[in-house]
Amino acid sequence: MIPTASKGFTLLEILISMAIFTIIGIASTALLSTVIDSDELSADRFEKLTTLQRAMTLMERDFLQALPRPVRVQGELNEVVFRGGRDQFESETDGVGFVRGGWHNPQLMLPRSTLQGVAYRLNEQKLERMYGNYLDNVIGFEPKIKVILEGVTDFQVEFLSAADEEFDEDNWQETYQGTQLPKAVAVTITTEEFGTITRRFVLGTQQ
Repeated sequence: MIPTASKGFTLLEILISMAIFTIIGIASTALLSTVIDSDELSADRFEKLTTLQRAMTLMERDFLQALPRPVRVQGELNEVVFRGGRDQFESETDGVGFVRGGWHNPQLMLPRSTLQGVAYRLNEQKLERMYGNYLDNVIGFEPKIKVILEGVTDFQVEFLSAADEEFDEDNWQETYQGTQLPKAVAVTITTEEFGTITRRFVLGTQQ
């Protein structure tokens, strides 16, 4: 009986197999890394988009509930109910301030009213919302400051006077200071992530 020759892999076949598996492993690792990086980038961008949407929603609520209510300035009587423009409220660009209603105070349980003085400004590429618990504050009062959006390179505000009936571009003003609310406000925010965004708010109370 003739013995059967044993079958097996040659050294060359083993080396080729190892090379193939190595290439597959490297390609799989690179693909996995790309997917992970893409997922992290998407999550980061989604988080920034959510922050932007939250900031715009907050501004919308404030503007749409603006009221023609003056506040004392450093303890002095004041008739201006709405002011905005260049360098207002120590902003690096435009700033805007007014009184808003609808500040939730269930059954008046908190020691404050349902009105709130608010202002927006740009400081060190941060869009800040300034506010206080009381409207007519004492001399030396420092407002609370909340950063609602970062990475902002420009903040511009334009105003449509209550006397202007048409929303023509020529009617928009760069500054406003009056004893009644403007008819509308246009807010333009430029960010590093999303570019330039403009929102226009029609103020509901005109007196």
